[in-house]
Parts: sequence; C-alpha cells; structure tokens
Amino acid sequence: MTVRTILKMGDPRLLRVAQPVTEFDSDALHLLITDLLDTMQAANGAGLAAPQIGVDLQVVIFGSGEFNPRYPDAPVVPRTVLCNPVITPIGEAEEEGWEGCLSVPGLRAVVPRWQRIRYTGFDQYGDPIDRTVEGFHARVVQHECDHLIGKLYPMRVRDFTQFGFTEVLFPGLDAGQDD
Repeated sequence: MTVRTILKMGDPRLLRVAQPVTEFDSDALHLLITDLLDTMQAANGAGLAAPQIGVDLQVVIFGSGEFNPRYPDAPVVPRTVLCNPVITPIGEAEEEGWEGCLSVPGLRAVVPRWQRIRYTGFDQYGDPIDRTVEGFHARVVQHECDHLIGKLYPMRVRDFTQFGFTEVLFPGLDAGQDD
C-alpha cells in the first residue's frame, strides 16, 4: 500500500493541463492506479485525479462504497478508473451542490455542475467506457475531470457566501480531508 502526498491548492502543478495516456495495461499505469486508490481510500475521498499526486496524466479514479463519512448522504457510485475522459453535458440543466476537495482541505462550497452528462474514455486496459449519469455521480466525474484541465472547484464558485470551512458549515461532519 502506497499512500502518496496530495498536492494542495497553490501548488502550480495543479494548474497544468494533463497529458493523455498513450500506453494502456502497462506496469507504470497499474502502479499509478494502485497508488491513486490507496491514497483516495486513506483520505476517505470520493475521487482522485493523477495531477493531485503530481502525475501529469489524464487518469481519474472515483467511486464510493456503502458509506463515506465525508459524504454520508451520497448514493453509491461504482468504483471506476477513467483515462482520457471526455464529458458531454446532456441538456442545459445545472445543479448546485456542496463540494470539497482533497487538494483544498477543510473547505467546502456550493458549485454548479451539469445535472446530466455522458462521459467516455478508457479503463486501464484500454477498454472503452461510455456512461450516461446524473446527480452525485455526474458531479464527482466533473469535479475529478476538472483536475485534468488545471481547474479546482473554487474556480467554479459563483456565490462566495456559500464557501467556507467544513467544520463551521457542517459541524460534526468528518472533515479530516475533503474531496
């Protein structure tokens, strides 16, 4: 088990545009995915992107089990490895919801996201992924994929009266790290 250091907002590596994966089913890619999973699980994250651990590749992982203490009311999202993702909004509807981020620890904000999306890409073996999702699942995918284009959720906040410290906004919520 290798838990990697998660870069924090202010680190210029988080603002870069990640490079596409060109070699699938490689030892290096499998090791990266193992490190991402171990790091995400150790932090109780709902997702993690390779740039958050300093790796400049278009790789995100996301998913949740039965219960995540940082998102107690969230529905289960299937554990997914997604390389070279493309997100296409379905319709014009947006949905506002609270988000946090492992790279912006201790803070949360209301962030607008597309309500329904289609995402495509590849798993670690190069097999295609093509899903249409909505709600929390769509939010998590959009949040993680933002990391691949150098965006952190505070860059999407429209109303800064709904941005603050998790411990103040949500007393009692497990806020050791946010994502």
